[in-house]
Amino acid sequence: DIETVPAYSTYSELPEKSKTLWNKKSSQIQKESITPDEKYNKAVIYAEFGKIICISAGFLANDQCFRIKSFYGHDEKILLTEFKDLLDKYYYQDDKFLCAHNGKEFDYPYIARRMLINGIVLPDILDIAGKKPWEVKHIDTLELWKFGDYKSYTSLDLLTHIFDIPTPKDDIDGSMVADIYYEQKDIERIVKYCEKDVLAVAQIFQKYRHEPVIQPDKVIST
Repeated sequence: DIETVPAYSTYSELPEKSKTLWNKKSSQIQKESITPDEKYNKAVIYAEFGKIICISAGFLANDQCFRIKSFYGHDEKILLTEFKDLLDKYYYQDDKFLCAHNGKEFDYPYIARRMLINGIVLPDILDIAGKKPWEVKHIDTLELWKFGDYKSYTSLDLLTHIFDIPTPKDDIDGSMVADIYYEQKDIERIVKYCEKDVLAVAQIFQKYRHEPVIQPDKVIST
């Protein structure tokens, strides 16, 4: 899971060229009566106008503990480089996959774009250009839930509710991240939220597979 914020804390801080390009981009967003300034909170979802402040990843170890590692901070290039090193070390084998909720639409391409913007060579598992569909090692719990139905989006919060899994949104949700980062300057709180999302994704995937879900005492943050 990733947490993202606008690249600048406010619209007024944007360089003039970026401001011009955002004005053009924001004109494509609904509610045309809203100004580009008022739409700037939407910059968080576009890799060209946002940045990653946290990436959390988890895996089920041989001891059946779920180990979560987070890469976070104010220097995006450093955290992306550290995450790339993790992927290069552990996710080069054919039996290794990435799994995220709405990952194919958001997390995977966002990470890849921000790596390129920061001059980082893509790890093989994210470099999908020219690969056949079955060669792309990406799992998406949202896509799995659709069963071929593309009419609607089902949130992680809703899935945790119907599967009776603890919600990761018990403290904050994605709409609050930018304010907590820029105004409250509490990145540790964001990291905890991101790690809860990772655990929830793993538990939902286990529900899909009719497996016992990971229990809290088996979760280790490293």
